[in-house]
Amino acid sequence: MRQNRSNLALGIILLVIGGWLLVTRQVPSIQEWLDANFTWPMYTIGAGLVVLLIGLITGAPGMAIPASIIAGIGGILYYQNSTDNFGSWSYMWTLIPGFVGVGTILAGLLGENTRRNLGHGLRLIVTSTVLFLIFATFFGGLSILGEYGLPILLILLGVYVLASGFLRRGGNHEAR
Repeated sequence: MRQNRSNLALGIILLVIGGWLLVTRQVPSIQEWLDANFTWPMYTIGAGLVVLLIGLITGAPGMAIPASIIAGIGGILYYQNSTDNFGSWSYMWTLIPGFVGVGTILAGLLGENTRRNLGHGLRLIVTSTVLFLIFATFFGGLSILGEYGLPILLILLGVYVLASGFLRRGGNHEAR
């Protein structure tokens, strides 16, 4: 059964690549458009989509996690290549846990431990967003938060962490 899925996945991938090559040979303007509009980071994004496709075809929803990481890093590289802002990597790396969160949510939506994966993925996205805002403010000159934004964000995050700790503890009435 698993061998059939693997053969099916490989067959579909080969058909798509072969069809794409045939179309670009028959209609050269498509290849010219690609050459003008697709830069090298698009290959990384495409690799992420291929990994997701393989996971979908083989019935492995967990493949959405590495697919999201690969495509997300491709998106970062695309941004950096388009803006020539490669120094942004000093804070862009904080988006990687968010990519894991997106992949975890996708895996959950595709049927793998749905409830647990949705909650876990959302927590990863929130954590990644907070890290991104903090590091981008320090290293990237992000002024979206203003002068008092970062301290307020850290205070709100601290309140959230404390409240979630108390709520978890309050739900577990242990006899001492």
